[in-house]
Amino acid sequence: MKKEVGLWIDHRKAVIVTVTDEGEETKLIESGMEKHVRFEGGSDVEGSAEDMRDRQFANHLGRYYDRVIECIGDAGSILILGPGEAKGELEKRLQGTELAGRVVGVETVDKMTDRQIAARVRERFQE
Repeated sequence: MKKEVGLWIDHRKAVIVTVTDEGEETKLIESGMEKHVRFEGGSDVEGSAEDMRDRQFANHLGRYYDRVIECIGDAGSILILGPGEAKGELEKRLQGTELAGRVVGVETVDKMTDRQIAARVRERFQE
């Protein structure tokens, strides 16, 4: 069975649309990241508090991207959509894996509703 996946992603959420011969499914994964990130902690011997927050932010995003990758792991084709840096960061994280060759496109798009995302994914894979 052919399984095509399109996802809209930013640092706060990923909307994953899976299209198969049997139909379509939409799943939401939230990163738990707020717009303005605040991590607790003081200064660190190894670096400043800002360096520590940057590391915590990167670690948090890494876990978020791992959850997204887990959901798209069995896709035959992958379309990545999004407004900012997250789509490129996810694509970079896929490099060196078998999923890298399945990415059929990375497109910059603004905020979209779940229905708009699903329509864009259907449109892309019907080409």
